[in-house]
Amino acid sequence: MKTIRTLSFFAIIFVLGCTTEKRNTPVNDDMVLEFQTAANDQLLDKWYPLVLDTVDGGYYSEVTFDFKLGERHDKMIVTQARHIWTTATAAMHDGDKEKEYLSYAEHGFKFLRDHMWDGKNGGFHNLVTKKGKPIVRPGEAKTAYGNSFAIYGLAVYYAVSKNGEALDLAKQAFRWLEEHSHDSIYKGYYQSMDINGTPIVRTGDFPSTSDIGYKDQNSSIHLLEALTALYKVWPDPLVGERVGELLVLIRDSITTNKGYMNLFFEADWTPVTFVDTPKDTIQKHYYLDHVSFGHDVETAYLMLEASEALGGLQFDQTLKKGKIMVDHAITNGWDNKHGGFYDGGYYYAGDEKLSIVNYDKNWWSQAEGLNSLLMMDTYFPKDSINYRAYFDKLWQYTNTYIMDPDHGGWYEWGIDTRPETKFQPKGHIWKGAYHNYRALVNCAGRLEQNNMD
Repeated sequence: MKTIRTLSFFAIIFVLGCTTEKRNTPVNDDMVLEFQTAANDQLLDKWYPLVLDTVDGGYYSEVTFDFKLGERHDKMIVTQARHIWTTATAAMHDGDKEKEYLSYAEHGFKFLRDHMWDGKNGGFHNLVTKKGKPIVRPGEAKTAYGNSFAIYGLAVYYAVSKNGEALDLAKQAFRWLEEHSHDSIYKGYYQSMDINGTPIVRTGDFPSTSDIGYKDQNSSIHLLEALTALYKVWPDPLVGERVGELLVLIRDSITTNKGYMNLFFEADWTPVTFVDTPKDTIQKHYYLDHVSFGHDVETAYLMLEASEALGGLQFDQTLKKGKIMVDHAITNGWDNKHGGFYDGGYYYAGDEKLSIVNYDKNWWSQAEGLNSLLMMDTYFPKDSINYRAYFDKLWQYTNTYIMDPDHGGWYEWGIDTRPETKFQPKGHIWKGAYHNYRALVNCAGRLEQNNMD
């Protein structure tokens, strides 16, 4: 069994201010070991070095259900950067394989530097071929979301390696976003840009189901995540200002008073909604307008991480809103029969009660749920909701319906509602090991700290 260095600067942030009240459920070393084993033996060892493309650089994209390389290997900036983040973070935590994981992260950094960065126009290409040739699709040449993950991966890789080139590239990406994507009037960032970096603004020419031209919560929360990581290694005043700006925007404007986030927005942050249309129209536009429980629980964590990085800026206010978000997800999006968070719900016009409109359960929502439920138990161990009980149930659900006991890794969907996912790819351009590894390593660290309290 490998040694994990728990309580890195990612895992320790929520120990600060931890209450000394007695917890509802005792922590034991066996559960810490479960999470460590799940993080290393059952996850990282399956992915790496398998996905290292030693021919063309970067990482392979498609991985089959039984952890063999697939056939589709166009490379997206999001996945490539997440692999850098994962391997760099693993180098922090796994004392036995620190140099090995650091070399994996360096491998990915070189591909970003040499092939995914646009040396002519600046910014990172959203998608390239296996060999690194840009694939330019209308409305998706460059994105704030993709560039945010590049910054995230580069910042954490720099934190471990002290490779100045990586930090310089992260700085370039930030400055490029600042010049091309940041909205100085309404704040936040435009998501979609053309190859030159010009923001694409929504017009009537786009199909009603398209997200191109809108601002959105997803790029916003991951920009918050990325700039928080960048600020930790490069405490530039403007970066800090943008972290604070995004924190307030997400907490007070994107998130509703009920505790869920709207998903897409006009330039002035007016939410995109189809609530006053027939139900079949609402269903048709599900991607643009629904309650995403996974994003809500994830954002509670990311907001608190940002607040801590800024020296506890508005921490109490942020913690209060984060609790409301997690509570809303538990109350409205939890499966009381099998456990786990549903994919999505909707507040139909005139209804005070939320309706579940998608009963499937994706892997990343369960991962983020584990992280945030244990975080809430740290701050509110005697709360009537009993976060620790939900955490234990979610861990049981994840072990039973998400984690593959035969081949390792995590299914994309819970097999309680989608059993066919057992034979679908474990990896593709939208799925790697970032969400689940972060959750597992953070939970292992927090559980171990709770043992010492």
